[in-house]
Amino acid sequence: MKMDKEDTFLSQCTSMQCESAELEFQMLGYIKDAMKAMELMRFHKMLTDVVLEVGTETFHAHRVILAAASPYFKAMFTGGLKECENKNIKLEGVSPTAMKILIHFIYTGKLKVTENIVCQLLPAAAMFQVTNAIEACCDFLEKQLDPSNAIGIASFAENHGCLSLYRKANQYIERHFREVAQEEEFFQLNAVELVQLIRKDELNVQEEKEVYNAVLKWVEYDPERQNEMENILSAVRCQFLPPKFLNDQMINCKYIQQAPACKEYLAKIFKDLTLHKCTIEKERTPNIPRVIYVAGGYLRKSLDIVEGFNVDDKTWKKMDSLAMPRSGLGGAFLKGMFFAVGGRNTSPAQSYDSDWVERYNPVKDKWRVCSPMSVPRNRVGVAVLDGLLYAVGGSEGSKYLDSVECYDPETDKWTHVKPMHYKRLALGVAVVNRLLYAIGGYDGEYRLNSVECYHPENDEWTILRPMNIPRSGAGVAAINQFIFVIGGYNGVRQLDDVERYDTEKGEWTFVAPMKKARSALSVTVLDCKIYAIGGYDGTNFSKSVEIYDPIRNEWTEGVSLAAGRSGHASAVCYQPPSTNCC
Repeated sequence: MKMDKEDTFLSQCTSMQCESAELEFQMLGYIKDAMKAMELMRFHKMLTDVVLEVGTETFHAHRVILAAASPYFKAMFTGGLKECENKNIKLEGVSPTAMKILIHFIYTGKLKVTENIVCQLLPAAAMFQVTNAIEACCDFLEKQLDPSNAIGIASFAENHGCLSLYRKANQYIERHFREVAQEEEFFQLNAVELVQLIRKDELNVQEEKEVYNAVLKWVEYDPERQNEMENILSAVRCQFLPPKFLNDQMINCKYIQQAPACKEYLAKIFKDLTLHKCTIEKERTPNIPRVIYVAGGYLRKSLDIVEGFNVDDKTWKKMDSLAMPRSGLGGAFLKGMFFAVGGRNTSPAQSYDSDWVERYNPVKDKWRVCSPMSVPRNRVGVAVLDGLLYAVGGSEGSKYLDSVECYDPETDKWTHVKPMHYKRLALGVAVVNRLLYAIGGYDGEYRLNSVECYHPENDEWTILRPMNIPRSGAGVAAINQFIFVIGGYNGVRQLDDVERYDTEKGEWTFVAPMKKARSALSVTVLDCKIYAIGGYDGTNFSKSVEIYDPIRNEWTEGVSLAAGRSGHASAVCYQPPSTNCC
């Protein structure tokens, strides 16, 4: 018998049932349409079973919807409280405007946050535990953070249990301390809150003077606060203030003059600094990206290339180039800037030593020319002491230098200090406890193992115990009381040897050698580890980076430079917050 189409379909259905066929559907618009219908019913007061009374206004709603969106309402309606039976429920501690917006959100998932309403809406959302609304308000406030309101937002977030926003607001305050300290909210802090802030390791300041001056301005805002000065001053890391600055404060600052205990405290620090005692106080470690900058160098000719190594993502990136190609230059980080000092411009067409000085702004990724040194200095040693940049030794053509000059970035001027006992080209320099050490080098005839130390108080150099191995072109870095001298050239070969000088005991000892011998390298310190970068191995210009861990006394491989080079400068810079971060 012939079957029609309907019989055939029914037959197929029967067959599918036998095989237990199954097909699941998900209607994407279903929930949206259902919620839209419920909001419409609420608007027309259809099937509503509760009336919320807020101030003089009333809001009709469905208990099940409120309970599903809010643990607060769920506990109210299912926990056996009297509100389980009451038709009308009076709510305290919330504004009618915030309640209207919150109920609209519960029914629609739509929320418009503005500056005018957020301070009412977030407490309401926190009170009723509407998580998504809390997150929306916190996201809005995070985007509004600026120096004028960051302290207020942090306090607001803490009061309403918004821990993520509280952490982000505090991080903003730490990263933008200089700007925050100029605003009214900063001056409204009480003494306990101020101390809590300025004790933080993570404050992003270029020098401790910024914290000290912020404290003085806070006291000046209300002169009665000078009674709190002693306690607050102990939270400032005065051990990192230059002695000259401390002495000026003891003589000229009226708040210090009027507080004998504060003057005595600063006098004790001043004495320890001028006696070059080791401090147990830690330097601040801003919670912002750290970048190792490498500038210039030599690879068949002098280079103007500048690379930055972002320690967090472990990548090298090309930065703004030097104004002039240079090798044999020195570099240091001072007051938020990377300074590139001296060197030689060597090309197939010409070669000359340079007195050129440039400073790099990490925020703008731009170099700016500073006042030149008094003489050109190739293969110069550069270090920072008491907020001044020291240029030590080097060569001017065939003339080897023992002279030393220092640069004040505030006046953009160079001044001479006492020359060294020895002429030194390709020396290494380091600063420990406000003493400047000049190590090794080449005097035009011999590689040197001699070491001398500069005392800024009496403008004198003192001869110290020599190294075990004469060397020039070594990398030199200081960690705590120790100075490490890494690699170099002894007149015969490149070295992988590493010596460590204990400034307290006056003793030299060998530590683990590098994996690769090299001279004319650069070294810098980050997180108590030494980065040895590039250099010349006697045959090739190296691009390798090795990292020394003094606790384990071992070297490991780092991320290599894009290309080999020697005679370059390097320094670690804290990358200030900016929309143009590298």
